[in-house]
Amino acid sequence: MDRPHLPTTESAVAAIREVAREFSLEMVVTDDIGADQTSRRISTGAFAVLDPDGSLPHEAFVELGGTPAVTVQVFPEDDAKITVDGVDFEDVPRDSVPAFLRAVHGGLAYVKGRFLPPGWWLIVPLPGDETYRELVLRGTLSPWMSGKVR
Repeated sequence: MDRPHLPTTESAVAAIREVAREFSLEMVVTDDIGADQTSRRISTGAFAVLDPDGSLPHEAFVELGGTPAVTVQVFPEDDAKITVDGVDFEDVPRDSVPAFLRAVHGGLAYVKGRFLPPGWWLIVPLPGDETYRELVLRGTLSPWMSGKVR
C-alpha cells in the first residue's frame, strides 16, 4: 500500500489529526520551531540556524487521548518517536506514523510473550509487511497490553 509522503512536520501533524478524528481521540499538539527549540538536529551543521532548504526546523509533540496512552514526537529529520503505554518506538519514518496509529487504535497491535529469553514484546504490524516490535521493559503489562496478549 502506498503511503502519502509527509514532507513536513505540519503535514505529519495534519495526518495525525485525521487519525484522531477517525477514532474520536482528543489531541494536544505542542510545536517547537527554531534551532534553539528543537530537541535534536542531525541534518545540519553545528551552529546552523536554518535547515538546508532555508526553513526553520520544526518539531511537534502530540498527545492523543484515550486508551492506550499514545504520544508522538515528530522530528525535523523525517522520523518520529511513538510511545504506546510507556513503550518507545524510536525512528519510525514520518510517512508510517498514520498507519502505525491506525494499527494501534484499530486493534492490529498485539503483545507476545516469550519464555526464553523471557519478556513481553509489543508488536505493531503495518500494511505492506512492515512490522515494529519493542520489548516491554517495565516487566508488567498495562491493562490495555494485557488485553492484547496472543
